[in-house]
Amino acid sequence: MRTSVPSTERFDLYRTVTDKIVAAIEAGAGDFVMPWHVSAATGRPTNALTGHGYRGVNVVALWAEAVRAGYATSWWASYRQWERLGAQVRRGEHGTVVVFYNRLNTAPTDDLDESDQYRLVARAFRVFNIDQVDGWEPPGPTKVSLVETLAEVEAFVAATKAVVVNGGVHACYRRAEDRIDLPIRDRFRNTRTSTASEAYYGTLLHELTHWSGAPHRLNRTFGTRFGDNDYAVEELVAELGAAFLCADLGIANEPRPDHAAYVASWLQVLNDDRRAIFTAAAKANEAAAFLQAFSEPTPA
Repeated sequence: MRTSVPSTERFDLYRTVTDKIVAAIEAGAGDFVMPWHVSAATGRPTNALTGHGYRGVNVVALWAEAVRAGYATSWWASYRQWERLGAQVRRGEHGTVVVFYNRLNTAPTDDLDESDQYRLVARAFRVFNIDQVDGWEPPGPTKVSLVETLAEVEAFVAATKAVVVNGGVHACYRRAEDRIDLPIRDRFRNTRTSTASEAYYGTLLHELTHWSGAPHRLNRTFGTRFGDNDYAVEELVAELGAAFLCADLGIANEPRPDHAAYVASWLQVLNDDRRAIFTAAAKANEAAAFLQAFSEPTPA
């Protein structure tokens, strides 16, 4: 059973975490990469129907789209190719343009040798990543998740009765549906700054902090003070809330450098209002306390 932390001790912990994050921001942390982002490390983009790797500029284009969209695998195919595999591209998904060259014969002349008697004509096709498709599993061994199941954290999240759906492309809180979407666990990998478990649960607690701010819960708003920067402040709240909860639950004793770098993308609001970090920290503290209350024993 988790032991409650006295409010004074919790305040000191949160202030310490906040101070370290601010220091890391101001010192300039390294580039931030979400734990499920992909790059060349996933291998050459490959056609799911033919098994052939894409070539040339198509490799670069598909790698770039995978990073932009957060796709974690390198399998691609056209709409009709997915149909031939018995799979279905989801409604509303948009394809990525790739280019193929068809060789057309030309009339032989005395000025051309046999190898020159054709010309290449570029044709554009749209292909879809396996993350946009239902009904097909890639060949080969199933990837093993590196995320260790942390029973205390699982119980903490379950106590809130938040709806968490694993299997999305991105991590997000969908306010309209009141649910949290997360990538499947095996997409989280160990990095220089965190284990796969820390990355997974840190991401989950970030989105759970967003969940706490829904109108029928804490109804977290910032009035007119921050104007167009309300979204940035909410992201600060979610990131600080995740850091506080990670510390309370023993997931990580120190704020990760990539947390700090993520918050660094919202430095504009901090530069505009130096008190913004304190507002965000106070709201994060409120969110953490709200979420922790779900796990408190009911008075007799």
